[in-house]
Amino acid sequence: MTHHPVAVIGAGPIGLAAAAHAADRGLDFVVLESGPHAGAAVAEWAHVPLFSAWRELVDPVARRLLEAAGTWRAPDEDAYPTGGEWCDRYLQPLADLLDARPGGRVRYGATVTGVGRAGRDLLVDSGREDDDFAVHVETADGAERLVARAVVDASGTWRSPNPLGADGYPALGERDHAHRITYGTPDLAEPTVAARYAGKHVALAGKGASAQGALVGLARLAETDPGTRVTWLLRRPVVGDAFGGGDNDQLEQRGRLGQAARSAADGGAVATVTRFRTEAVVPQEDGRLTLTSVDGQQVTDVDEVIVVTGFRPDLRFLSEVRLDLDPALGAPRVLADQIHPDHHSCGDVAPHGHRELAQPEPGLYLVGMKSYGRAPSFLAMTGFEQVRSVVAALDGDLESADQVELVLPETGVCHGAGAFDAPAPRLVTLGRSRPAPAG
Repeated sequence: MTHHPVAVIGAGPIGLAAAAHAADRGLDFVVLESGPHAGAAVAEWAHVPLFSAWRELVDPVARRLLEAAGTWRAPDEDAYPTGGEWCDRYLQPLADLLDARPGGRVRYGATVTGVGRAGRDLLVDSGREDDDFAVHVETADGAERLVARAVVDASGTWRSPNPLGADGYPALGERDHAHRITYGTPDLAEPTVAARYAGKHVALAGKGASAQGALVGLARLAETDPGTRVTWLLRRPVVGDAFGGGDNDQLEQRGRLGQAARSAADGGAVATVTRFRTEAVVPQEDGRLTLTSVDGQQVTDVDEVIVVTGFRPDLRFLSEVRLDLDPALGAPRVLADQIHPDHHSCGDVAPHGHRELAQPEPGLYLVGMKSYGRAPSFLAMTGFEQVRSVVAALDGDLESADQVELVLPETGVCHGAGAFDAPAPRLVTLGRSRPAPAG
């Protein structure tokens, strides 16, 4: 099997880090990216500032490869880039470097539509673990079937946003009024985008960092156009810890966002409605919309809706491989209890690597945001360590693969109870060493 490449799905930060580790170890690889360039999903939120500084956004091995090439200028480690800057100053240069290396290729416009064992469907047991993978890909030139020795799925979750509907499916009428609904954080600093919402009644659904960013942007828009008003829809019974860790958040920019969102929510342009679980989107006679909750609550006279209710993994192209996933999160089962937002904060996730991320199909790994399933607040540092361990295991270096360490910022942002009442911030250093198996 070793003469076939490792197939990496996704040319985002974690997929490219996996390819960098493969290149560093002399493993052949191919990166399959559905978009037209590296970091295509990141580019869709190019205007959004990251919570992590540059020092936490560049994989160590990728940095070494870029610096050795002599053409890359490292950003200021203490600066906080936007998504667009992350793409332009790191992801695309890294992809270009990897594509030029012997045994490596980064392909764009290559959408993975299926992963299976070569010559065996899901039912066949005999010889399964010894076979290569067949990766089915759609390109502008048609369908292809690639053979790979291993598959590292770093496709993320960006293309699968959660719907407005409370049942996990689109609300009644949600699809019919899709032209009035935006999923994600719009760039309200862009005049043409701002014009869509200025002077309008906007319903905003979601409580996480992206929703808070939209809330702050809409509140600022209301300062320049007083006709703008916002109804913030929360499924929870109280606002509670929605604003996160504040001054105690070691991701400083995330703490600042929470404080800005709190101020926005307290302003006159924002009305907060709790216990709102959307059942239907109903048109009014005047062309505006009414949103109805499952308990009968209504929000009327809505012009635009912004939905920022999280994401979920797309598992459709993995239907012919054997998976062991948590039934609630859709994350690898061994990892799920460590990352569930009801039990853990972002900063106390235990170190994990190839053993936790492996699936029943030997050689198949879910990494990056996809490894978290529906759990929020994945950190790039976690993904870099994931793929370091996974690629070491694929190279047969189990001693390195089993030595997994993480240093993460402690924060209450994604914890059910919150941590903004903690007396002082702390940095949690997590480490684990497993002995290599005998033989």
